[in-house]
Amino acid sequence: TAGKVTMYNCGPTVYSDAHIGNFRSYIFADLIRRYLEYKGLNVIQVVNITDVGHLTDDGDEGDDKLEVAAKKEKKHPLEIAETFTKQFLLDWETLNLREPEFRPKATETIPEIIELTKLLLEKGHAYESNGNIYFDISSFPDYGKLSGNKLEYLNQSRVQSDESKKNKHDFVLWFSNSKFKNHILKWDSPWGEGYPGWHMECSCMSAKFLTAAYADGSFNPDKFQTIDIHTGGEDNKFPHHECEIAQTQGAVDKPYVNVWMHAK
Repeated sequence: TAGKVTMYNCGPTVYSDAHIGNFRSYIFADLIRRYLEYKGLNVIQVVNITDVGHLTDDGDEGDDKLEVAAKKEKKHPLEIAETFTKQFLLDWETLNLREPEFRPKATETIPEIIELTKLLLEKGHAYESNGNIYFDISSFPDYGKLSGNKLEYLNQSRVQSDESKKNKHDFVLWFSNSKFKNHILKWDSPWGEGYPGWHMECSCMSAKFLTAAYADGSFNPDKFQTIDIHTGGEDNKFPHHECEIAQTQGAVDKPYVNVWMHAK
């Protein structure tokens, strides 16, 4: 839309205090917003809160970061999330960063994640195996275009293989109870009780709050509008942003984001 800029910024995983390196990427996004507003543009900004699904290796292995912190502190994962979300917002205010229009949480976006997963299954970009839902990266030829990690190079790397995957670099859209039976945060889904993969939340929250894709409750690819700017730390580029691109563009058959910007 003329005069309007949509911007999505990858927010914190609230399992500990955000450090100055984390806030560097938020200051970076804030400077972009302030400049665009100085030029007379109306910026609609989303900064998410990750409170489930981010595993310790940034991929599909390891344990959920919130669960690890909760066990260490002998608290419920949502208590951990609430504590560090409050601290994050205090630090945000101390740094005098502009308040975004939306601060959605991953745990509040489960229905949207399920709807997008359904669509990816219908379109042949995803498959169910042993109760989990995986994105088939062989169905998306542009995988790796943002980061340079093309499939032919990835296949040469030594990555622990999940026997449930068709390709060792496929990534999880939904973990069912079949993989993590003791995970505390779980929701009902068509594929069993479980929780989402980390990458799914950002695709869904950006689509929900910056486009009309979820206007009728389900995910409507025809109502998705390409997002203008997406930012994050350089470490988000792969695999997180690469997976966001694959699953979103696989669903909508149009560009997900016009401009990617990463703080180094």
